[in-house]
Amino acid sequence: MSEYESHQYDIIVIGAGGAGLRAAIEAQGRGLRTALICKSLFGKAHTVMAEGGVAAAMGNVYPEDNWKVHFRDTMRGGKLLNNWRMAQLHAQEAPDRVHELEAWGALFDRTNDGRITQRDFGGHRYARLAHVGDRTGLEMIRTLQQKAVSMDIDVFMECKILRLLPDAQGRISGAVGYWRATGEFVTFTAKAFVLATGGIGKSWMYTSNSWESTGDGHAMAIWAGADVIEMESVQFHPTGMVWPLSVRGLLVTEGVRGDGGVLRNSEGTRFMFNYVAPMFRAETAETEEEADRWYDDHANNRRTPALLPRDEVARAINAEVKAGRGSPHGGVFLDIASRRSAEYIRRRLPSMYTQFKELAGVDITATPMEVGPTCHYMMGGVRVDADTEAATVPGLFAAGEVAGGMHGANRLGGNSLSDLLVFGRRAGIGAADYAEGRTGDPEVDGAEIEAIVAEALAPLGRNGGESPYDLHRDLQETMQTLVGIIRTGPELEEALEKLGVLRERSENLTVTGGRVYNPAWNLATDLPSMLTVSTAVAQGALARKESRGGHTREDFPAADPELGKVNFVQRQTDDRGPDAPIIVSPEPLPEMPAELRQLLEEGQ
Repeated sequence: MSEYESHQYDIIVIGAGGAGLRAAIEAQGRGLRTALICKSLFGKAHTVMAEGGVAAAMGNVYPEDNWKVHFRDTMRGGKLLNNWRMAQLHAQEAPDRVHELEAWGALFDRTNDGRITQRDFGGHRYARLAHVGDRTGLEMIRTLQQKAVSMDIDVFMECKILRLLPDAQGRISGAVGYWRATGEFVTFTAKAFVLATGGIGKSWMYTSNSWESTGDGHAMAIWAGADVIEMESVQFHPTGMVWPLSVRGLLVTEGVRGDGGVLRNSEGTRFMFNYVAPMFRAETAETEEEADRWYDDHANNRRTPALLPRDEVARAINAEVKAGRGSPHGGVFLDIASRRSAEYIRRRLPSMYTQFKELAGVDITATPMEVGPTCHYMMGGVRVDADTEAATVPGLFAAGEVAGGMHGANRLGGNSLSDLLVFGRRAGIGAADYAEGRTGDPEVDGAEIEAIVAEALAPLGRNGGESPYDLHRDLQETMQTLVGIIRTGPELEEALEKLGVLRERSENLTVTGGRVYNPAWNLATDLPSMLTVSTAVAQGALARKESRGGHTREDFPAADPELGKVNFVQRQTDDRGPDAPIIVSPEPLPEMPAELRQLLEEGQ
């Protein structure tokens, strides 16, 4: 075996967003040597994109709020496909995690009497999102990063991990990757690994995700033999910018609607009231002004249509566009300018105001935004034990967006940040417990490392083949048009055929130049992950012959009560790796205790 740079730790966390940081803090606090590996620069994580707030039933604005209501909202939002135990732990522990973050230095907006204030968000019965203006995720990363640095946790930046490595007993014991700056390879060994790699959005053309979100963690888990669940459940955030092109896909926080913004179609109608029960429609209004007054009178109702769960809002926008009532560039209008003063908008939504003013020349205090559904978040992911976050392969743990179960078929806004805190901590505890109980030094197969390195280098030594950029473009077009927000069986079958062709084409990728800061080569090493994960999504979507949450089948528009009792589990069996087949099987949901099921029947 060639000699590569190598590092050994007790615990290695792959991913340095909110979940990864919180896991590393917990593990290091147990006295275990812990390292963080991030694909990009330290601090540049998708957590910073979560602008609206962190959901926690602290009851600071509505005293009647509590974990039971939060649990019920989460389960209903996920259309009951959630792992009930994860939803329970999340609702119970989120307030403590927010107060812990505050104790570490996070600065939250306040009520008049000095408590952390909380705002409304889609799908939540009460205002429960603790926030810092519209930059809550940034404040979370700043606080967790400062805590990690103070604890001397080692950080390896701009390191792309290619594959997880098992030992002879099948325990995950190592990883191989390369430094993006130099292209030199590096190996890591540890007694336990935590995946906190985020999402998969770069496989779609319209996405709020940055370049890092290529599904590396999902794919590496599959290739290592771990189960993944509910891969069909991809969330399309209802309000991503569709115009100007300079900000296409950029997220418009739900906080804009939480602070009074409304959705209008090209006719100026607040159409969301047409997609809810008649009691929430101004059907007797004779003029638009009368309808607006009626809507404003009902705006304080906790079920106002502007803040319905994201899947419902996204489908409503999609329906308006298909009906010919969309904006000039294929979206709808999000209007806060006519609803709030310029001073209010700049104070409550400073980041929104600044970024659109500077990046797009759009003044949200004076004009509506053109928005539409954009691929945003992955509800499905690595199947984990609810209490420990252990995957189905020994030595592997997962937390955050890469883990499945918590959100079911649809994630409520704000639950992502509290998910990171609650289950990042639990993953750190679970990994620490496992590492402490494991004897001997972790070992990996040198021949396997050499094979992975050779596979990664192959495009650099090939002439006359495929451009990774062409392949990526075709992948994005396939997923956008055939595995998007509205799906059909024939289109999903077509997508799987095209993905098979793309897989064959990927074996002939050609990259010119060397390994040093070569973005084409970096993309070539990302494509195996994207192809594997895209295939899993399409397979899961084809198997789930119903519409539920973020997954909509036009040919099966209703929810199937029987399919509501199962998760679709996917795994590789004897053959593993980017070219190995993935099998799909329905498995029963964990049985919910009677006292929790009773909660779901309350508060109708």
